[in-house]
Amino acid sequence: MNSNKGSETTAWIGRVPLHGDLILAPMAGYSDLPFRVICRELGSAASIIPCILDDGLLYDSKRTDELLRAAPEERPLAIQVLSKDEGRLRRAAQKLIALQPDWVDFNLGCPAKHIAGRGRGAALLCQPPLLEALARCLVSELPCPVTAKIRLGWDESNRNYREVALRLQDAGVSALAVHGRTAKQGYSGAADWNAIAEIREMLSIPVLANGDVREPADIEAIKKVTGCDIVLIGRGAIGNPWLFSRLESGTIPWQTRIAMIQRHLLLMTEHYGVKNGVRLFRKHLIHYVQGFHGAGALRPQLVAAETPDQVMDVLYAWQMR
Repeated sequence: MNSNKGSETTAWIGRVPLHGDLILAPMAGYSDLPFRVICRELGSAASIIPCILDDGLLYDSKRTDELLRAAPEERPLAIQVLSKDEGRLRRAAQKLIALQPDWVDFNLGCPAKHIAGRGRGAALLCQPPLLEALARCLVSELPCPVTAKIRLGWDESNRNYREVALRLQDAGVSALAVHGRTAKQGYSGAADWNAIAEIREMLSIPVLANGDVREPADIEAIKKVTGCDIVLIGRGAIGNPWLFSRLESGTIPWQTRIAMIQRHLLLMTEHYGVKNGVRLFRKHLIHYVQGFHGAGALRPQLVAAETPDQVMDVLYAWQMR
């Protein structure tokens, strides 16, 4: 089913070859080990562990250890780090070295209040000199390539992506991923693919395009507009991992969808335990059934289910209607 992977190298992240043109975007709360494994099987060319705080690395947080769990088949594997302090970042880099990622991604795009509101993520777009210094720190401390992920700026009056992109290239990052919205936009409005194209034309390093890819046609469209060889797919893959195989969501048979739900749920319960696995899977589950006739009435029953068997019983009963 995987139409994305192959022996041909599509692009390089520093010295790391990518065999495929699609990658699951690092999304906190979604791009965990179970979902990454599924997306890799269907065509994602690499895995990126999202949103690891420098503090979590420094203080051996149990939660951070859980987030950092990965499977051998995920290589090439990257770890995305969040920081606002050069001293802490330098110490955290030593922890990252021990984890042996294929590359490290510097998160400069997260707009969430608990991240940006504390000076990390997209908040650093408002401080280009600090952003550059932090990127230089990572590049100097790590033996592996460093990439960065940005948005176009903090808001419409501060779309400073040109300056930020050039500073990051000068700092030595090996590639730059660009989400075509500002931090203040969140996920509203349309992604500005033309701005991503402008960045790609400015830089000599690879640029990865991100934003508004929901169907296979969007993959070719964003590549054509931006000129980028690699596309990050985020929200469009939730409940639709077949997008990495370039399959239209409406063509996925119900039986195939049911089988994937069961597989994903099993991976979640193995990873988190039954209670937490079922609870955390609900946000995926409502997307898997989205668009089906009567899904609005089905969702409350699925959310109320507390065990894997109850989840599947609801789905099988729905199928028999």
